[in-house]
Amino acid sequence: MKRIYNICFTLLFLLSAPFYFLKMLRRGNWREGFGQRFGRFSSKIKQGVTNRHVLWIHAVSVGEVNLCTQLISALEPRLPNLKIVVSTTTSTGMGELNRKLPSHIQKIYYPIDRREYVGRSIATIHPETVVLIEAEIWPNFLWRARELRIPTFLVNARLSNRSYRGYKRWGFLFRPLFAAFTGVGCQSEADAEKLRTLGCRPEAIHIVGNMKFDAAKLEERRVLDVQRLLRQLAIPEGARLLVGGSTHPGEEGILAEVFVRLRSRFPNLYLIVVPRHFERGKEAGRDLSAHGVKFAYRSEMGVSTRYKPNEIDCLLVNTTGELKYFYEHAEVIFVGKSLTAEGGQNPIEPGALGKPMVFGPNMQNFEAIAQAFVSQNAAIQVGDQQQLEEAIAYLLSNPDQATEIGRNALKVVRENSGAIERTVDMIVAHMEKKEIYVAPKRDEQAQRQGG
Repeated sequence: MKRIYNICFTLLFLLSAPFYFLKMLRRGNWREGFGQRFGRFSSKIKQGVTNRHVLWIHAVSVGEVNLCTQLISALEPRLPNLKIVVSTTTSTGMGELNRKLPSHIQKIYYPIDRREYVGRSIATIHPETVVLIEAEIWPNFLWRARELRIPTFLVNARLSNRSYRGYKRWGFLFRPLFAAFTGVGCQSEADAEKLRTLGCRPEAIHIVGNMKFDAAKLEERRVLDVQRLLRQLAIPEGARLLVGGSTHPGEEGILAEVFVRLRSRFPNLYLIVVPRHFERGKEAGRDLSAHGVKFAYRSEMGVSTRYKPNEIDCLLVNTTGELKYFYEHAEVIFVGKSLTAEGGQNPIEPGALGKPMVFGPNMQNFEAIAQAFVSQNAAIQVGDQQQLEEAIAYLLSNPDQATEIGRNALKVVRENSGAIERTVDMIVAHMEKKEIYVAPKRDEQAQRQGG
């Protein structure tokens, strides 16, 4: 089985390599740490993990990195003697790790899943435990971890119907891998049932909820002054902002068309578009221009940039890690990847800010979460472009109802919090068995001191 997988993987890797290298070139910053993808590390990294108990956490890209940073904030006080190493797959993920995590946390690129690259990486980092965020199942990595008896956890596990069918179809390959997990923190009973079917041991599965509810509400150091940007764009104070977050191909054009029609009814309406992948900036800009929307690129705005009144209708945010700051100033939010693409994007972040949001019919990756928001009048789900326009118009015309929807969204987030703490408890319980020092929880420590 391993031999067949490695032959197939090598062939697919060689065929797809040009596409992925082109993608890396478009995103930029690909040279630094490039060798880490092949299991080659600098002497500085090797020295940093020598003679240390290492916890290796893997976060694929930007979305998982946001969870990772909050998980580390909760883990570090409980496991103060561990050296934490965090890996990611994309250069944008690495950028977020460097921006959000302190220097004592080691950041690396995850190895390509060839046996020799994985073997070198694990031999260098020599982790006590590995934590994978969401569903990142690479056979060679997990096979090697199992051979070395390295406990592996899967946290915030989420399986879309599509990925579930894929893992089930290839069960002869993935079933032993799922069975090898030491612990699995999943989001719901539905996910737990899927994981049991795929081979996870029932005693390893813990229903802890969705960590994104906690990650979204935690405060972060403010790095962007949105009000200053709006003044630079000559957008008047009190303007109403429609923010399209994490948009995918086709959705920028839809938002532009909806915006142009609504502007005649709401003259102080302005548009902010944040594509999910910043390298799509030019493509998104062409779609905006095709509908007569005058826009500025966020990446081209310096401290001295100034526009004249009515010169700009829209800001196109072709940067990474700034979406939340624009959400904070939105009057209405559209959650992308839900109209022209399948899967949807995270609706928890606008919910945690108490903002009224609209999303399309394709929220498969956030099905339970989307249903929770819609069922509690905390979001509006639409079926097509016409319904999107009607929903946005309704929210702009009825500020009291919009405020109520935002308030309900915040309530949904608060009622579903606590997943990060429960995930930490699952990991810490295992560490105690390995005789690694575990500090008491803060409330337990306070009780002891009070006693």
